[in-house]
Amino acid sequence: MPAINQRSRGGRGGRRMVNEINVVPYIDVMLVLLVIFMVTAPMMPPGVIDLPRAGKSNARPDAYVEVQVRGNGELRVRSVNAGDSQERRVGRKELAATLQQLRGDADMPVVISADRAVRYEAVMDVMDELQRQNVPRVALMVKPAN
Repeated sequence: MPAINQRSRGGRGGRRMVNEINVVPYIDVMLVLLVIFMVTAPMMPPGVIDLPRAGKSNARPDAYVEVQVRGNGELRVRSVNAGDSQERRVGRKELAATLQQLRGDADMPVVISADRAVRYEAVMDVMDELQRQNVPRVALMVKPAN
């Protein structure tokens, strides 16, 4: 009878099914890969973006047309040092006609000043419209970093 007890303990012939995974080889492989990445990562060149440089103008133009893009998307146009300095509220469709009227001189520059909260897309829309109107001199107004 003792032989029956030994067999019944393990199931079939004293062997039992193993339901555990040995993870030690996986940990070894993971640590080797980690060391490889840690050694090679500092050797890789960083992604460098070559940004355009903006020159600082020494002489400001005497007269220019300013297009203001407000935080709520509203456009205002005014002429600076060119007689009529009244600020006009315009829509996107009226922008071209208003600029044509204010820019009597074809060489008069246009300056875009946008609120900090304005989406970049709104400024690009104004620049596209100025390009369609063949405005040769367009500038962006910024606050000095001082």
